[in-house]
Amino acid sequence: MNTYKYNTASEAIQLIQSNQRVFLHGSAATPVNLINEMIAQKERLQQVELVSISQVGIDLNSEELEGHFYINSLFVSDSNRRAINNGMGDYVPVFLSEIPLLFTRGILSLDIAIVQVSPPDKHGYCSLGTSVDIARAAVNTAKKVIAQVNPNMPRVHGDAFIPFSLFDMAVWVDQPLPEVSYANNINDINLKIGKIVAGMVEDGATLQLGIGTIPDCVLKNLTNHKNLGLHTEMFSDGAIDLIKNGTINNSLKKIVNGYCVTSFLLGTKKLYDFVDDNPIVKALDINFVNDPRIISQNPKVTAINSAIEVDVTGQVCSDSIGTYQYSGIGGQMDFIRGAALSEGGKPIIALPSITNKGLSRIVPNLKLGAGVVTTRGHIHWVVTEYGAVDLFGMNMEQRAKALINIAHPDFREELERSCFKRFKNEEMFG
Repeated sequence: MNTYKYNTASEAIQLIQSNQRVFLHGSAATPVNLINEMIAQKERLQQVELVSISQVGIDLNSEELEGHFYINSLFVSDSNRRAINNGMGDYVPVFLSEIPLLFTRGILSLDIAIVQVSPPDKHGYCSLGTSVDIARAAVNTAKKVIAQVNPNMPRVHGDAFIPFSLFDMAVWVDQPLPEVSYANNINDINLKIGKIVAGMVEDGATLQLGIGTIPDCVLKNLTNHKNLGLHTEMFSDGAIDLIKNGTINNSLKKIVNGYCVTSFLLGTKKLYDFVDDNPIVKALDINFVNDPRIISQNPKVTAINSAIEVDVTGQVCSDSIGTYQYSGIGGQMDFIRGAALSEGGKPIIALPSITNKGLSRIVPNLKLGAGVVTTRGHIHWVVTEYGAVDLFGMNMEQRAKALINIAHPDFREELERSCFKRFKNEEMFG
């Protein structure tokens, strides 16, 4: 630490001026201290545009920030959801794989990038650690870069390395990374879905796992599989034991053979310790990891993602509740398409049949204003705790019947009536 020059957080944030566009590192790499210092200096700042994907450990929802900051979110999360829906910002619909293009093409040119990194190694290189994703392109294109250097940030291999000399300001912060444990939310429904999906995974498959409890439940049921690969935009604690016992060995992957490929990591300290200086894990630029052309070259790509609701024709809403912006497009379509084009691939949307409020997630029509993330032209497998159906090649009536069969029993009669009214087919929906 002593051989490098460090600034105070206050000094570093002085680089930011009104009307600039500022990128904020995300997920477990969220530079909490620097963002809080930026908020503390809000009175001298007007209309600073904040660009980011999901963040952990900060709150940008306060009405006191209005006018000082404008949140132009690329993926909405708890840290900014109320602000976005209350008019203090907006959401940019974009595939995760294409966000770097917004930076490199100057569509969202960045004045400042604020990132969190590991301390410099003996060669003077820091690592972006748990989140390479879109941060790599942000650092490459921003006019100035501010780094929060944290000894708790793992030194992750891949596209993560940045020379310390690139930073215009660097602040030393010794603070644990935010932790997320999906195991805390596991219930019987998630376990049932996990078992069904795990039964669909073939030996030699390449896995992509979305965020949440269902992917972790799938992983718990894969211990008897062989020669699995990992090529995923993110992974969490659930993959560790399968890597250690050789179930995930990446031996049959065509792309980056022999290595676990991810773009960001979010979990507990167990995960962060596991990936620290671990050569088997490569965190790569999102425009590579999530490129459907790259994904499709791996064998039997099994992409497991979730949704808010699915209509009876197979339209998947994953980013909004009606017009209320809940999250974002993210990488779902990148992997749905990549898996569909993979030899033996299985694009899977897995979701509980009902919401926490007891409403059906399989619906006659999406809510007014709902965003379609996966279209009915891209949908293949849909899984609930009541089974799995492959909609590919089915007509609209066949899809409706198949989806009703895996809907919650309490809603099947109502769905049948709605579909009879729509399709006029008494034999199928009578």
